[in-house]
Amino acid sequence: MAESETVTLTLESDEDTDELEVPAALIEMLAEGDEAPPEVVGDIAMFGLAQRIHSATHHSEGEVSDEIAEAETLTLDLFEKRFGNSFAELTGHSH
Repeated sequence: MAESETVTLTLESDEDTDELEVPAALIEMLAEGDEAPPEVVGDIAMFGLAQRIHSATHHSEGEVSDEIAEAETLTLDLFEKRFGNSFAELTGHSH
């Protein structure tokens, strides 16, 4: 693929970095309005993280630890702050 056909995004934390290369056409397809590539990927990451913690909390066998339950609560709060709606409202899936 030619360089112009991809977008490279850099993910950073306090201690680490990672690069993610994705097709530019995919970013354009998923963007709403004039969203920039980092915002598109950030939205997708937040959805994915919320889905993973929801699944670990509600769809796995046995009881979850307090730490996992607290992580779910925080993740869902941050999700709602980012999107202005709850995970349940946007996915139609609640418990």
